[in-house]
Amino acid sequence: MSTTAQTPKQPAPPRTRHRTHPRAHSRWSALAVLCAGTLMTILDGNIVTVAMPAIQSDLGFDGPGLAWVVNAYLIPFGGLLLLAGRLGDLLGRKRMFATGLAVFTAASVLCGVATGRETLIAARALQGVGGAMTTAVVLGMLVALFPEPREQVRAIAVFSAVGAAGGALGTFLGGALTQALNWHWIFLINLPIGLVALLAAVRVLAPEPGTGLREGADFPGAVLVTGALTLTVYVIVGAGGRALTATLLLSALALVLLVAFTLRQARTARPLLRLRLFGSRLLSGANAVQVLMIATMYGFQFIGALYVQRVLGYDELTTGTAFLPAPVTIGVLMLGLSARTVGRFGPYRVLLAGLALVVAGMALLSRAPVDGSYAGDVLPPMLLLSVGFAAAMPALTGLAMSEARPEDAGLASGLFNTTQVVGGSLGFAVLSTLAAGHTAGLVEQGAQLVPATAEGYRLAFRVAALIATGALTLAATVLRPRAARAAD
Repeated sequence: MSTTAQTPKQPAPPRTRHRTHPRAHSRWSALAVLCAGTLMTILDGNIVTVAMPAIQSDLGFDGPGLAWVVNAYLIPFGGLLLLAGRLGDLLGRKRMFATGLAVFTAASVLCGVATGRETLIAARALQGVGGAMTTAVVLGMLVALFPEPREQVRAIAVFSAVGAAGGALGTFLGGALTQALNWHWIFLINLPIGLVALLAAVRVLAPEPGTGLREGADFPGAVLVTGALTLTVYVIVGAGGRALTATLLLSALALVLLVAFTLRQARTARPLLRLRLFGSRLLSGANAVQVLMIATMYGFQFIGALYVQRVLGYDELTTGTAFLPAPVTIGVLMLGLSARTVGRFGPYRVLLAGLALVVAGMALLSRAPVDGSYAGDVLPPMLLLSVGFAAAMPALTGLAMSEARPEDAGLASGLFNTTQVVGGSLGFAVLSTLAAGHTAGLVEQGAQLVPATAEGYRLAFRVAALIATGALTLAATVLRPRAARAAD
């Protein structure tokens, strides 16, 4: 006690060091909070997959209308990522992350208590807003937490594995909750999780003061790009039941909004998206490849789950369990092998190998018959797709970011996140519309419902295989290393 009395200031230095250089466990606790928030938003992009037949039956959605249960979430999510990232810089990233969690959790409750189609779609859109606010600032916070290169690689690997596996994990959780309780609980479960994550974020994350709103944010640009994306998906989803003239007019309006957004970004003093980024061959090419690759993977996640339920006759829990090998495979490979594989063979070769496996998986899935089996017709292509995605995604991310200037790194990351969501939204809209339209046509011609449904899904899988082939071709040509291009 006498020693303590004589040196009362000794405890002070550790507290000062803690404020300036957070201890390892503090930083990894913060990473856990960031991963938890991101996992919630990613899961809710996919957790409705297995529950969609129950939602359709309960609320009376038609085939094309059911797609909006997914797209109402994805469109504001993808369209607002750039604006949310900018607002995070202005208002503070911790504040944006915590506010996004609060919005997302509240919207989840609204989804869970929804008793009508319009209410559910509106609440899903609000979920997308909260998801964008939460996700847009995570990567910047992560890089600030782990400035040392080796630890940063480990942290990003953990974050990437959580994100990649979370998408497929949502299928399992959606099936388990729908069967054990009902579809409302796939949303209501977010209330306790969201509250815990929000309290942890307030307690664990260090405050990051923003530069202030006086620096400006391009709200009109955000409205234009979100409107263009919304109209594009709306045109695709409703094309089969709409007059050709109306479809062409809506398509033209979507194009006008996209052109207006581009012109605004070229002229405004503080754009959401600096167009000079597209001068990078690798950044532009990687984002284009990602749109096609993610569109393909959504065909597997959503259409595959519907095939297992509506053709093979699995219930919700069995369907969710059947898809569990996908997130396990993706998570294990991304954490254990992806970084070493890319380091040994280079991102270009690993990307091409991964995309080749994705093409093979979708081609195999396109043969799934009406009397198919899980072990013979679903599991083999699922494993090919999972291994291919686990290999391709980290390699593609590295290529996309390799030419970004330091001052553009955050924006390049936001763009990459945006095209990921856009690819999923457009891919699901195209593939679900093709499957529903083809099935309806066959039923009108006298075919029985289950065989017609199987044929509709096979058409969607074949188109997804063609999309994946396009991604592989684009990657092989546009992303080829300069040395190899010069040698030719």
